[in-house]
Amino acid sequence: MLARYALRFGVLGYLAFLLLVPVGMIFYRTFEHGFWPAWHAVTTPAARHALWLTILIAAITVACNTVFGVALAHWLVRGRSRGRGLVNAIIDLPLALSPVVVGLSLVFLYGTGGWFGGLADHGIKILFALPAMVLATIFVTIPFVVREVVPVLREIGTEQEQAAETLGASGFQVFRRVTLPAIRWGVAYGVVLTLARAIGEFGAVSVVSGRIEGQTQTMTLFVSAQYENFDYVGAYAAAVVLALIAFAAVVVMKVFRPKEGAGY
Repeated sequence: MLARYALRFGVLGYLAFLLLVPVGMIFYRTFEHGFWPAWHAVTTPAARHALWLTILIAAITVACNTVFGVALAHWLVRGRSRGRGLVNAIIDLPLALSPVVVGLSLVFLYGTGGWFGGLADHGIKILFALPAMVLATIFVTIPFVVREVVPVLREIGTEQEQAAETLGASGFQVFRRVTLPAIRWGVAYGVVLTLARAIGEFGAVSVVSGRIEGQTQTMTLFVSAQYENFDYVGAYAAAVVLALIAFAAVVVMKVFRPKEGAGY
């Protein structure tokens, strides 16, 4: 009994030390001098543009990776083509690569002398603009929807899908009416993870964005810039905004999550 309580308090203490204390310190520093200094810090034109850009990039990333992730997961589990093992391994590559390496790869690819560097000569600007920032964020968030949906697809099996096909349903009808409702919570968890990763991305975006205030500065880059400029209230306040967005996503998931035992 004593060992069980010791383990429980040890785990809780570990989580508090690594998560709650740092986040709590950020909140404390943000509102140390009152609410209004923090409010003014995150309502400047630069901060509002950074927030809008972050939300835009996250929305595009979530939409793209949700569609791609569900399609890829379905192919990995239900497909019969060769090469699925190799693709399955490649999916985890963004988890192993440093985001800075991802950003540098995009610079080499779309920069001067790169394979697609000539696009700039035709008026198509990729680097130091929104397209490169979106590409970098999509790359680092590819695995999340796939990894949440694959085990769910394996768990539900194919019996209901085969029954629907026997009754004359087309492939798209089977997916829309049978498969998608069964995997919806796996998709939802993947979306939340993708959203949280997208709004918090720093390394890859910092390399390809140019960090131009009011143009290519996301909220994470805004936090870094304010901290480097000794505007600690602005940096802490912007960090709190990011934390609240992530916390809101988790709360929404918990509220609408089915009860234990209800299944997906």
